[in-house]
Amino acid sequence: MPSKTHIVWVFLLVFAFAKAQDASIKAEEISGGSSTNYDPLRPAKAAFYSAVLPGLGQAYNKDYWKVPIVYGALGTSVFFAIDNHNEFQRYRSAFKNRLAGRPDEFTIIDPLTGESTEIFTDDGLIDAQDFFRRRKELSILVTAGIYVLQMIEANVDAHLSQYDVTDDLVFAPDMQADDLGMAMHYGFKLTFHID
Repeated sequence: MPSKTHIVWVFLLVFAFAKAQDASIKAEEISGGSSTNYDPLRPAKAAFYSAVLPGLGQAYNKDYWKVPIVYGALGTSVFFAIDNHNEFQRYRSAFKNRLAGRPDEFTIIDPLTGESTEIFTDDGLIDAQDFFRRRKELSILVTAGIYVLQMIEANVDAHLSQYDVTDDLVFAPDMQADDLGMAMHYGFKLTFHID
């Protein structure tokens, strides 16, 4: 008498064999010859174009509306990197002047008495330098991340734009009434149509 594990193994083998037979159907029969439109180099070209000039890969994919978004994101991050660098240099120059005994922009000198009042202490200038240096470095990392992200987006979009999208697979919102609790249940429904 066969044990339960033997029955499970036989069932799994039969299931695997059936799936293998099902997968052996030729690609031409499934796609109806649409596999000839696939260009395997299109994603690599889109990524290369985006690496050469940001936004060029999106233009190659004919997603022209994405080009201003790419340049807006890159421009914003570059602006913040430059602004934080300028602020870092400003506090660094003030700290150097103070160490050399010269008046800096954060020292107020009274013209009548000649007394000087420091807005920031030496430690405050050091802390400001560290703060703006970290923000500058973070802005540079964000700029590099946006640059890489736009290349990846162009590559993935070139991949996905070549797929034949049919209505056989539908992902849609769903709403069902609960008869017992008199409540509505909201969610999503995944439907696969087999012809």
